[in-house]
Amino acid sequence: MNNIKLFQDKRIRSVWNEEEEQWYFVVEDVVAALTDSSDPKQYVKRMKLRDMELAKGWVQFVPTLWVETAGGKQRMNCANVKGLLRIIQSIPSPKAEPFKLWLSQVGYERLQEIENPELAQERMKELYEQKGYPKDWIDKRLRGIAIRQNLTDEWKKRGITEKHDFAILTAEISNATFGMTPSEYKEYKGLTKKNQNLRDHMNDLELIFTMLGERVTTEISEKEEPETFGESKNIARRGGTVAGKAREATEKELGRSVVSNKNYLSVAEKKKLK
Repeated sequence: MNNIKLFQDKRIRSVWNEEEEQWYFVVEDVVAALTDSSDPKQYVKRMKLRDMELAKGWVQFVPTLWVETAGGKQRMNCANVKGLLRIIQSIPSPKAEPFKLWLSQVGYERLQEIENPELAQERMKELYEQKGYPKDWIDKRLRGIAIRQNLTDEWKKRGITEKHDFAILTAEISNATFGMTPSEYKEYKGLTKKNQNLRDHMNDLELIFTMLGERVTTEISEKEEPETFGESKNIARRGGTVAGKAREATEKELGRSVVSNKNYLSVAEKKKLK
């Protein structure tokens, strides 16, 4: 499931509540989208001072939820559709009506995706196309997402559920595959923003070897059924080593490094200019 929604090219982070079967949206993201404020936190504070009734009922319809971010899960103020409609009343913005229609559409699409998971993948494909990625790259990226999901599902079967532990295991695979952890890789590519996804800035070969390392790790784990985190860590390193050796053999044949310090979009843009 894609927890990043776009409203007029603005990113809105969201959390799906399985029990209530509805989305909760990050309030700061909504405020930033509707007002173009550079400091949505301060805007919210001023808004609550202007609207005392909103301030009184704030804790009732704006819960603090765990939200997936580039830096890991963080607790953030969120609101469902009903809560956001109340907040919008205090935001004088010409975008208010289009945003209401957007909320309805997002909710409807999520219910469709529950019935047919393939729709979620199709919408993600459309999102990448809108960003300018070529179709052959998108196919690899979506396949990589599926492989990654299979790996995290396998880790969960082994009792590994914390995002911090996922990060450690992922770092083992990446380091064995590319000689860098994901954070080091991002720095190498010059990706300084927290919301920049490393894999969205990989070229074809980088994506392929990422997939290989994670798929081999999944296969080994399913075969050996590790019982401890240490065993899973060792398997992650072994899976990455398989991909690392394949990368080295490829580099020897090509006479160049597979690892690139360029992000993919900048490379694609340069090709368009030629």
